[in-house]
Amino acid sequence: MKRDLNKLTSRGYDLIIVGGGIFGICTAWDAVRRGLSVALVEREDFAGAASANCFKIVHGGLRYLQHGDVIRLRESALERSAFLRIAPHLVKPLPIVVPTYGHGRKGKGIMWGGMRLYDLLTIDRNRGIKDPERRIAHGALITREELLAHFPEFAAHDLTGAAVFHDGQMYSPPRLALAFLCSAAALGVDAANYVETVRFTHDANRITGVSVRDTLTGDEFDIRGTFVVNAAGPWTEPLLNTMEGAQLRPASTFSRDAFFVVPRRFASNYALAVPARTRDPDAILSRETRHLFVVPWREYTLVGVWHVVHRGAPDAVSVSNTDIESFVDEINAGFPGLDLSADEVCMCNAGLVLFGRNTPDSVNLSYGKRSRIIDHGKEHGVEGLLSLIGVRYTTARLEAARVVQLVLKRLGRVAPPSDTDRQPVWGGDMESFGRLCKQATDRYAGELDDRSLRALLHNHGSRYEDVLALRSQRPQWQGLVRSSHTLRAEIVHAVREEMAMTLEDVVCRRTDLGTGGYPGDAALEDCVDVMAAESGWSRQRAEQERAGLSAYFQERSGFRRCGKVETALG
Repeated sequence: MKRDLNKLTSRGYDLIIVGGGIFGICTAWDAVRRGLSVALVEREDFAGAASANCFKIVHGGLRYLQHGDVIRLRESALERSAFLRIAPHLVKPLPIVVPTYGHGRKGKGIMWGGMRLYDLLTIDRNRGIKDPERRIAHGALITREELLAHFPEFAAHDLTGAAVFHDGQMYSPPRLALAFLCSAAALGVDAANYVETVRFTHDANRITGVSVRDTLTGDEFDIRGTFVVNAAGPWTEPLLNTMEGAQLRPASTFSRDAFFVVPRRFASNYALAVPARTRDPDAILSRETRHLFVVPWREYTLVGVWHVVHRGAPDAVSVSNTDIESFVDEINAGFPGLDLSADEVCMCNAGLVLFGRNTPDSVNLSYGKRSRIIDHGKEHGVEGLLSLIGVRYTTARLEAARVVQLVLKRLGRVAPPSDTDRQPVWGGDMESFGRLCKQATDRYAGELDDRSLRALLHNHGSRYEDVLALRSQRPQWQGLVRSSHTLRAEIVHAVREEMAMTLEDVVCRRTDLGTGGYPGDAALEDCVDVMAAESGWSRQRAEQERAGLSAYFQERSGFRRCGKVETALG
């Protein structure tokens, strides 16, 4: 996958996609598989905003039982299955326990009934999943003693046990998005990051393409296309506002969804639901409050998610020290045995997500229910333009397929149905992830430590040897980045094959180095050295990159533990 801007100007496309988050990327993947010529441009890095900063959960829709929304439940469960099927190296089942207390709405009885109904409604949830370790188990109940064996910190006197259900968990949301994009590029999609769409071009009331600016050089040029899909997330409407008569009414509302990372793991591999301070105003039947979640992920614990209606510009997303203190207080109130302190927070992730309609003084917020797909030909008389504003990473593939079907209809094309729910993404072509790990371990025993090899297999799946092949080209690429389990060859591969243009691209999205917080001065120094040699950076450029990433980790921070805490924003 190469960044070749000359390609974008040398031809016209059936479809131009604006926005390289998970929704735009999935649209490109679906469109090229159905025979369309496709260009995709992203103003910053691929999956660098809300897609990178999501809670890493692939939701199966259990919560939608409370709303009586069977359609949304079914869609979510089937999309969870699709991710487990097509990306087994990047998505796995995650067991979650919901403690039960006494009787009534908080007791075992209602939870048992809900899980049995959910199991019935998702009876086909494991269809086509070859790997037994990637299949979603039935819901179950466990005793008080079994729960305390997992979480001995519990002390509630009326605790009766817990319900256990499974969702999916992403190893790396940016790498999952990148797997879709590499698959699309392999079939001919011309993609480029750091290309900002300035305006739509049009002839009378028909879109003819987009005017863009290379944010790395300042160069401006036009890309010609028959149809445009505007999938720029919270930047969708500002872009529409550049074109007279295409504004959305009502305007979309976005939530700043935030969670934080703690650099310690609890003994259990189960995630834990913890009562929050707010309730769900849309639920037909619910427990007394919503839940926050304490989730194991790699060697960390993720805690969240908090939702706040965002009133400002899309670029003005922040999480303050006061916010983090409030988050920690709320999670400790729901689970006193956790005994977290704000000083433990090593990273805070936040992104803007499509939200429900709420009054300014709402405390119990209505969350976003469904993505918005706008046909501007029908709504505004602007032909050749669709907008897609997604609501959940989980349903990005499904919403993309719907959008492409609309595009095909408007173009008068006949194409086969979408098959992206069963077509393995880049690196996902395998019978079993466990078998792949065993084969790789047997082959590279003594050459690579287990942790580095396992991370490489998660990030690259069946394509992992593409990275290892680089190690023999130069001696300095054979080792690890200092203070990490990341191979130096992964940096080279990111630059050569994955369009990594900046140090942040490599550290925060292509590798594991910065996904849990600041990787350390030695790691950054090694990354700069490898990238500078591979990309031809001057000494000044290398210092700028180092300074820019240090600012990313330090200036966007909540609490700074030894200067090593950051807030990753999108």
